[in-house]
Amino acid sequence: MIKLTEQQINEIASELDAGMRCFYNKQTGEVKTIPDFDSWFGADQEPWEEDLTELDENRINYIEFEDISSRESFKIMANFTESVEDVQLRDRLIDSLNRSKPFRNFKRIIDNSGDYREKWFEFKEAKYIEWVKGQIKQLNRFENNG
Repeated sequence: MIKLTEQQINEIASELDAGMRCFYNKQTGEVKTIPDFDSWFGADQEPWEEDLTELDENRINYIEFEDISSRESFKIMANFTESVEDVQLRDRLIDSLNRSKPFRNFKRIIDNSGDYREKWFEFKEAKYIEWVKGQIKQLNRFENNG
């Protein structure tokens, strides 16, 4: 049974959002976080060698949390856009999602949206926390039925 504290769940959600890989040790309850070296081209692995070795040698003890897919990230942006009360901003965000490079365009508009920037970060953080909790629930269901 996987039992994480709210603090651990929040940490995993935040790290996944930052592009990191997160692992939960089923025996110790410890969470390990490493960069996603497949995405971070040229990143120096040396500072992470100890963790990489631990994860590699004890893989069976760890569960890796999956990051949110691009498709899900797009849905999160679309759901947030629907909640925006400022009609002009909402229209600009809808337009950004319907154009090429929707992630870049959405970010550019949100970064210059005043109060809505903070609302976006809170919304996204809540969705990442839900995502992590959903994985925990699914893993616990699998373990109970396995």
